[in-house]
Amino acid sequence: MSDTLAGKKTGASLTTERAGGALVVTLARAPVNAIDETLLSELDAALDAAVTDDSVSVLHLRSALKVFCAGADLALMRSCLQTSQARDRMVAIVQEMQRVFARLERAPFVTIAELGGAAVGGGFELALACDWRIAAHEARVGLPEAGLGLLAAGGGTQRLTRLVGPGTARRLLLGGETVDGAQAEQLGLVQWAVPRAQLAEAARTLAQRAADLPRATLAENKHCIALAVASHADGFAAEIAATRRLYENPETRRRVEAFLDKGVVQPKEMP
Repeated sequence: MSDTLAGKKTGASLTTERAGGALVVTLARAPVNAIDETLLSELDAALDAAVTDDSVSVLHLRSALKVFCAGADLALMRSCLQTSQARDRMVAIVQEMQRVFARLERAPFVTIAELGGAAVGGGFELALACDWRIAAHEARVGLPEAGLGLLAAGGGTQRLTRLVGPGTARRLLLGGETVDGAQAEQLGLVQWAVPRAQLAEAARTLAQRAADLPRATLAENKHCIALAVASHADGFAAEIAATRRLYENPETRRRVEAFLDKGVVQPKEMP
């Protein structure tokens, strides 16, 4: 996959395409976007390109298939039962999932997961690494690894617990439970849920909302939010430091001056 963001780029497992300030990353590894080394490598490369392009304010992750992502490759999982070498390979892939998903979580722009179909196991771990998740009512999401005698080791136990608290995390993880998109919204697993027919447009609206904002502002906000849940971190001091940096930013000064000249502008409605 090319490292340029100009035009549409197609890899073995995903495509990337610019839509204004958004980089749209579409998973396309038939039949279920199973996670393997190639998919992780291509996602990593898409992140490289987006991070180094200051004009990108949004990474919009979606699927070309009915399923968003069904988790780890089943053939790979079967092979890991046979030999210790295969098991070592599987562990290495899970470690790579942790690394790439952490990059997605820390990216200096907004990341959106559009969940039109099943997002389970590693697929939901991928979505959990994104800032925003919007799901179709008909989608199924969850981390059912306990039913296989495993756990969600791609960061799932950690991000899910931080997101919804230990009580709901215990319900979902220890029971291997999956829920539909509407239930996921009620539980706080996703921020929005809409009928599938409305999902693509709603996700594009969200992406455009974030794409209209300065990337530096998004990055500073994400950093301070992360500190709010980190132990032994002074988020208040970080807010002051970020404010100093942003007031030095020409785009911030332009926006503040425009606001002062025009008065209060009502924010756009979210889906």
